[in-house]
Amino acid sequence: MGQKGFFTDTTLCIGCKACEVACKQWNQLPDDGFRLTGMSYDNTGHLGSATWRHVAFIERPVPLPTQTVGLLDFSWLMASDVCKHCQRAGCLEACPTGAIIRTEFDTVYVQPDVCNGCGYCVAACPFGVVDRREDDGRAWKCTLCYDRLGEDMTPACAKACPTASIQFGDVDELRERAHRRVEQLHDKGLEQAYLYGADAESQPGTGGLNAFFLLVDKPEVYNLPPDPVVPTMKGREAWASMGWGALGMAVVALGAVLFGREVVRG
Repeated sequence: MGQKGFFTDTTLCIGCKACEVACKQWNQLPDDGFRLTGMSYDNTGHLGSATWRHVAFIERPVPLPTQTVGLLDFSWLMASDVCKHCQRAGCLEACPTGAIIRTEFDTVYVQPDVCNGCGYCVAACPFGVVDRREDDGRAWKCTLCYDRLGEDMTPACAKACPTASIQFGDVDELRERAHRRVEQLHDKGLEQAYLYGADAESQPGTGGLNAFFLLVDKPEVYNLPPDPVVPTMKGREAWASMGWGALGMAVVALGAVLFGREVVRG
């Protein structure tokens, strides 16, 4: 069946939100309301338990090198964010019940009938993707349309994208396509283009992403962490720090006892 994933080319996104609508429609997710957040034309704000695709509208007071603007220097970056389905998934490693599994498509899937709502996965996700619903307390996120994959269908968001900004397929093939796209953009003068999370070398903290992105600005501009790290990768450092801390407290306590005895004798 192979390793499936997304390549999101943000330079092709037009902000139409077709991916958001298709995701909600297929997965029967509730709407996010129809009031704008104040962040440009954004009405969803961020990923959440009922928002598995989020289109960000990023307004910048500088033009892209390949753009010709009028009197004002301005550019709009648009990007459809989604669960990254990390190669080393913090949510999966933190789940105590086995509710989060890696599927035969190498995607990360939350089994709602097994989830007990502990929330460990929420804290373990370095991207802030996983969220709990207020009504039942269980964790929810993008499934990469697991039910559609089983029927050899394209995920709803990629199917609905009119500009091919969201591309679905075998991850190895998507990586090759993404690298060719970066080279094309560089040849056209957009030297800022690069891939985010395409492999373990560029993102060792997650082992690479099955849903990676082409960006033209710093990750922080897109509300993405510049160096995401799965919490368990720092487990050894945390235990070592705790050990040194405990040893330091023991030394201080012993010193206080010995010093106290000297004072009493004096």
